Amino acid sequence: MYGGDEVSAVVVDLGSNTCKAGYAGEDAPKAVFPSVVGSIDQMEIDPDIPDKYSESAPDTKSKGKGKFYVGSQDLGFRRDHMQVLSPIKDGIVVDWDMVESIWDHALRQCLLIDPKEHPMLLAEPCSNTQQQREKTAEIMFEKYQVPALFLAKNAVLTSFASGRATSLVVDSGGGSTTVTPVHDGYVLQKAVATSPIGGEFLTDCLLKSLEHKSISIKPRHAFTRKEIRPGEFLTVDLDFPNTTESYKLYSQRMIASDIKECVCRAPDTPYDESSYSNIPMTSYELPDGQTIEIGADRFKIPDILFNPSLVQSIPGMETYAETTSSVRGLPQMVIESINKCDVDIRRELFSSILLAGGTASMQQLKERLEKDLLEESPQAARVKVLASGNATERRFSVWIGGSILASLGSFQQMWFSKSEFEEHGAPYIQRKCP
Repeated sequence: MYGGDEVSAVVVDLGSNTCKAGYAGEDAPKAVFPSVVGSIDQMEIDPDIPDKYSESAPDTKSKGKGKFYVGSQDLGFRRDHMQVLSPIKDGIVVDWDMVESIWDHALRQCLLIDPKEHPMLLAEPCSNTQQQREKTAEIMFEKYQVPALFLAKNAVLTSFASGRATSLVVDSGGGSTTVTPVHDGYVLQKAVATSPIGGEFLTDCLLKSLEHKSISIKPRHAFTRKEIRPGEFLTVDLDFPNTTESYKLYSQRMIASDIKECVCRAPDTPYDESSYSNIPMTSYELPDGQTIEIGADRFKIPDILFNPSLVQSIPGMETYAETTSSVRGLPQMVIESINKCDVDIRRELFSSILLAGGTASMQQLKERLEKDLLEESPQAARVKVLASGNATERRFSVWIGGSILASLGSFQQMWFSKSEFEEHGAPYIQRKCP
């Protein structure tokens, strides 16, 4: 048991799109920043030239192979030869050095804490392997010297955030969409359904669609605006030949993601070209000052969540057509997941479907999912899709669940302490955090 009541635990949720970190007991994370890393190969760094752009020098981690830049501010500066890489692929960590640099940034730069003094609750995906969990425990205890650790499943934390022990969690985040049944605080692993369609996939679809209409999104580093008369600006293009493709794409995705969040909404009925062809346009002003008009794409892009085969009709996304041909829509995933559960709890799951994740904050998504499920579910089922009215709570539901859990008095005996780690080793985490 870890008796650290007087010290506040720290909750970290490293998602596929953003990393959230803060103190247990608070209602929102203190730090939210992209979970990608800017990386410059050591070969391309001239040691004699100081990095004049990096305001937060302690934040740039020099590893054997290169230099890492973490956080919105450091990623916001364009640097020659800087690649933007993600340490997570399909929910699984593929580069631990990058993950450590993200944790360093969250704990030391954002929260300004010494990890030795705070127990650490980390959120993990349901698909996390034993090997990944053991590696996490080793890094936390050996590198950060934390006094205690707990690994909690994303879906369980979302369920706790809404005050339920049993629910069906539909988590649509940046990298994927996962439907997970939770019963009495435990994930029913055999009934988990996943889809590769998440927020980033929809953003890419929007980017390709705009490109096809000859609308080019200029990244913020590619132009400057000069005032020629009061209130009148001239946009001048800038050329940086050493900017990597991954950094250009990262910058464009940031803008396209904002367009998606501002103008897109799930259609009330399945999308079809003819009925949405003369829909009123919505305007959006790009950072370089040009105003673009977006029409049917406002409804078509979100409808990919419900009907993945729509991807085939988006120019430039044909390469994904094979991947999406086997992917089910959101309502089918929900019904398939519930049908794999025990008959006795199906009714309860139908009546407590929880929406979570950034993509789930899209306008009208809740209403559309509820409508489709009512049409497709068994007659006896009472379908209820629940989503917090507050977009912050929906986006950060995993973190909020962790904040509630780690601050409960009854939870304090659940921690996996440093002394247990030293006595039993990393594999013991499987017993402490089932």
